[in-house]
Amino acid sequence: MPFWALICHRGRRSGTAYETPIAVVPTTDASIVMIGLPWGAKTNWARNVVAAGGASLRWRARDIELVRPRIVDGADAERLARAPFRPVLKRFPAAIVFERG
Repeated sequence: MPFWALICHRGRRSGTAYETPIAVVPTTDASIVMIGLPWGAKTNWARNVVAAGGASLRWRARDIELVRPRIVDGADAERLARAPFRPVLKRFPAAIVFERG
């Protein structure tokens, strides 16, 4: 599935390296990467990457550096997503948006 990826990050307290499977949401702007947060903004991996200021994404057999993470609500995520994905994002409480590094 082309949307599945691994986000590589470190624990904000432990410093432990983690690889978390996620689904990348296609956006209207190729310079940003968005990941839906169906369980909300308090998801541990999301808190880790916000605290670190970025992460690495292993997607389509490439590593992509992600910088300047920010949490957005479902309405903002809906506006950033490509049309077929908007109804799903609208229902999520939050998403995390990165710029490509």
